[in-house]
Amino acid sequence: MTVKVERPSAHVAEVIMNRPEALNALSTDQVRRLGEASHQLATDDQVSVVVISSALERAFCVGADLKERRGVSNDDLRRQRQVFQEAFGALRALPMPMIAAVEGFALGGGFELALSCDLIIASATASFGLPEVGLGLIPGEGGTQLLPRRIGLNKSADLLLTGRRLGAEEALGMGFVDRLVPAGVARSTALELAQEIAANSPTSLRAAKRALRQGIDVDLITGLEIENQAWEEAAFSADRLEGVEAFNMRRAPRWPSWQETGR
Repeated sequence: MTVKVERPSAHVAEVIMNRPEALNALSTDQVRRLGEASHQLATDDQVSVVVISSALERAFCVGADLKERRGVSNDDLRRQRQVFQEAFGALRALPMPMIAAVEGFALGGGFELALSCDLIIASATASFGLPEVGLGLIPGEGGTQLLPRRIGLNKSADLLLTGRRLGAEEALGMGFVDRLVPAGVARSTALELAQEIAANSPTSLRAAKRALRQGIDVDLITGLEIENQAWEEAAFSADRLEGVEAFNMRRAPRWPSWQETGR
């Protein structure tokens, strides 16, 4: 199984890539499996946080499988692109927060996979790059759009137009890596952070993510309207009643949507 979904705790899901012979290069089959995992998680109201990780020490994901693409026709490439677009679109559409745990190479589509997440935890071994211009391509799964939204136009141009690789410390300095950790602990750190986030209201987490994602590219007035809609969803939910009650009773919240299934 090149992609599997595990539940390290009741409200955290982990999507694990495991294609060691190709350093998790994105074949059509693997991308299809990522899409299937995303659709599965999107309908699971017990999942509050998703971690995307690799079973490999050397690589998170080295990008598209260029061996598979060798000699393909334009029509075949278009069909493959549809699979990629649908899978990455499903991943970006997940309503709950997502954390990428990056060890080793995160190149091309692998970098774009990390950028699709809300937070990126990188180990000291992490290496990032968008090498597509050296292959007669450009990033096609959000790289030209997601990266500048994190670090701005000029820094993105530096990476996109040169195709150069950069290490974890430079990535942290540029601003697209959120936490830098020692080698070998990106996954465990991401799971710990996921557990911390998942202790919060599931309704509020989804509302906050939606406000962030939808508000980033609009004018302030429109953004505040988006924020208000998300605020109302949280404020008029059973989670708000429970959160306030738990605070006043000095106990941990028991979020209503979890109690319905006995979790």
